[in-house]
Amino acid sequence: MSIFWRLLGFLRPYRSAAASSLVLAGLAMVATVAIPWLTGRAIDGVQEGDEGQLRRYALYVAIAAAVRLAFSVARRLVAGRVSLGVELDLRNLMYRHLQRLELAFFDGQQTGQLMSRATVDLQSVRFFLGYGLIFITQSALTIVLAAIAMFFIDPGLAALSLLPVPFVVLVAARYGRRSRPALQEVQQRIAELTADVEENVSGVRVVKAFAAEPRQLRRFEDSVARVFDQSMIATRLRAFYNPFIGFLPSVGLAVVLLVGGRAVIDGRLSLGDFTAFYTYLLMLIAPMRQLGLALGMAQRATASGARLFEILDREPRVVAPREAPPLPDGRGRVELRGVTFQYEQANVPALAGVDLDVEAGTTVALVGATGSGKTTLVQLLARLYDVEAGAVLIDGADVRDVDLCSLRGAISVVDDDPFLFSATVHENIAYGRPDATREEVERAAQRAQAAEFVAELPEGYDTTVGERGLTLSGGQRQRIAIARALLSDPRILVLDDATSSVDASTEQAIKTALQEVMAGRTTFVIAH
Repeated sequence: MSIFWRLLGFLRPYRSAAASSLVLAGLAMVATVAIPWLTGRAIDGVQEGDEGQLRRYALYVAIAAAVRLAFSVARRLVAGRVSLGVELDLRNLMYRHLQRLELAFFDGQQTGQLMSRATVDLQSVRFFLGYGLIFITQSALTIVLAAIAMFFIDPGLAALSLLPVPFVVLVAARYGRRSRPALQEVQQRIAELTADVEENVSGVRVVKAFAAEPRQLRRFEDSVARVFDQSMIATRLRAFYNPFIGFLPSVGLAVVLLVGGRAVIDGRLSLGDFTAFYTYLLMLIAPMRQLGLALGMAQRATASGARLFEILDREPRVVAPREAPPLPDGRGRVELRGVTFQYEQANVPALAGVDLDVEAGTTVALVGATGSGKTTLVQLLARLYDVEAGAVLIDGADVRDVDLCSLRGAISVVDDDPFLFSATVHENIAYGRPDATREEVERAAQRAQAAEFVAELPEGYDTTVGERGLTLSGGQRQRIAIARALLSDPRILVLDDATSSVDASTEQAIKTALQEVMAGRTTFVIAH
């Protein structure tokens, strides 16, 4: 229930629209409930031979139907606006929160799992908040209004025909309790399937290079089968409970036909009242079925909400103090004082008691075998991770005490596997400085030895590179990444095996260009 109430909290910005939607639904239901009574009066006119009464009440039925149509259309428009607004807010909230989380969080997450929560789970919540609540309210209101009308016509017959309703409520509650864990597991299996799809698409080059398509297909089929098996469990529950919820009111129909029909024969009930009463009872069946569906929607939304809140409740562990000052002016002096750091899944520290003093403008080579902590050390400079002991200082300021954007804006990194966005070459180079002019972008490309191959692209700097930059060669991606780092004009430049993907002649040209860039700038060069 706590998750349910938290989900309702997302309606707070739209409470006026949500209330309007409920009012419109109520008015539509009033018009709906009026139709059987008006129909009964028209039938009485037929039975009595009163053509004027027949015409009058037939007109009233048409007016009530038109009123119901108008309110229903308005309700759907308002509910749709609420639903889409909630979806918009949830997506922004989810993405904003993911952006705040530290790098260590993503180290332990599958991209597909996060994508599933931001799409499938979010859609379940959106449909419930936008439509499910309306269905529940509408169904409950229809049951109440129809029951009142039935008691108005014949209290004894109404009490008899409504006997199954408490049993419907009990069955619906039991269905809710049993379906929630089953639906939560369905959402988890869908997330695993999404993760498999994302991994297969991202790694398609490796899959094809090793001719591993059959193996990946079997893995995918296993994931689909797990989704199917778990969905069947939820489907079996729904297949039993939903028809059962619809069956119970049908028992009341048989009672009304027998008892009410006899009352008409005996003259204790008019044919019009009997018709209206029977129509009201028929009217109860659909809302009760809808109530079961809406409760299932609520259970699915609650299960999805639990998965969303797992992310949203995860507090960022790398945060700057409130009103933290920017990184003080300086030229990039770096100090490490007794720095110790260990990754969450590791058994031994990546760095232990490291002391380092790098004067501004110095070039430092970090050389060592794979896993010796070279990349870890430079990641601590930008506070991508927090040290467990000791301190990292840049220009005399502890990186934990300054604004993160200011800190990271002073450091540029070029690694051995650079990531490019699916955007133009210009946009990728200017990523760190979106306001850079074309001349500045071209100058950075020339210094990174990228201008020549960019000029040969179909649209030059306006050419859109593929996802992750895969339409470019490894060396071309690396030179774009170097140009991106140079354009940012950082105090500290980190070259993490930055020329590993280029040929010897290009590497020499880049090194020559970098000598100019590195002059007077603190630079960390990582190599094996």
